[in-house]
Amino acid sequence: QVQLVESGGGLVQPGGSLRLSCVASGNIYNIAVMGWYRQAPGKQRELVATMPSSGRFTNYAYSVKGRFTISRDSAETTWYLQMSSVEPEDTAAYYCNAATNGGSFWGQGTQVTVSS
Repeated sequence: QVQLVESGGGLVQPGGSLRLSCVASGNIYNIAVMGWYRQAPGKQRELVATMPSSGRFTNYAYSVKGRFTISRDSAETTWYLQMSSVEPEDTAAYYCNAATNGGSFWGQGTQVTVSS
């Protein structure tokens, strides 16, 4: 099992920046892909960005490409989502996800609200 804890959400003005963190614990060496997802009220959860455990490439939703960056620390225990040039449409609960051969694990989410 993998446990995930997100943090870093909050209120940010349009055009501003925010960095989300996701700390992973447990069987972290079984993580194949780490991803960030988001869910706005009344909408389905959608993929924001993913990175395999190798860190060799990244994948982004079209709506955030060029504005958001997924990364991780050298210990591979913390993943980040750097959000820049945020827009009101980025308002959502953000979740990190760890995909392993034993299943998919989710954090509890952190709320991001973009408003002036």
